[in-house]
Amino acid sequence: MTQLYLASGSPRRRELLAQIGVPFTRVHAPIDETPLPAEAPQAYVERLARAKAAAGFATLSAPGVVLGADTAVVLDGVILGKPDDREHALAMLGDLSGREHQVLTSVALTDGQRSLSLCVATQVRFRAISFDEAWRYWASGEPVDKAGGYAIQGLGAVFVSAIAGSYSAVVGLPLSETAELLEQFAIPCWQHEEIA
Repeated sequence: MTQLYLASGSPRRRELLAQIGVPFTRVHAPIDETPLPAEAPQAYVERLARAKAAAGFATLSAPGVVLGADTAVVLDGVILGKPDDREHALAMLGDLSGREHQVLTSVALTDGQRSLSLCVATQVRFRAISFDEAWRYWASGEPVDKAGGYAIQGLGAVFVSAIAGSYSAVVGLPLSETAELLEQFAIPCWQHEEIA
């Protein structure tokens, strides 16, 4: 059976792969995540997903398939990264308050001979968020390392009034589309082996 490697430190992506019964081993594949000048958000997440997969593949000492992924929160065509500090997080939550934004997640797989990738766009609408709520949310510690300063699978779910598209993509890995990509590399879901 083909061995899958996950080039991601994200606990959410690990949980999502485990959820669909896909055994994997994590590989460390740090890359420069700085956007290129005038790079469009979709091109950015696709480039990073492919770069993570390629960097992960370069670390392998045996055959396998490497999965890389990247997620970006986009508002008015601008990528909202992880907050630098409390003021930045509060500003982002203020910008997202009462508005719809887009979450782009790209997934890439490579076995060294073949590379496949895709990008999933999901629309997320926030209800109005008061400054006090945003401050208390920051104080919870959850927004610190989250793109856009929130986690839909955590406490930040209370801000989400509507979603159109893939919920799991907003968390970090579009499961339906990822399963289809894995099938193309002969990696089935719902395996009963222990997850690495």
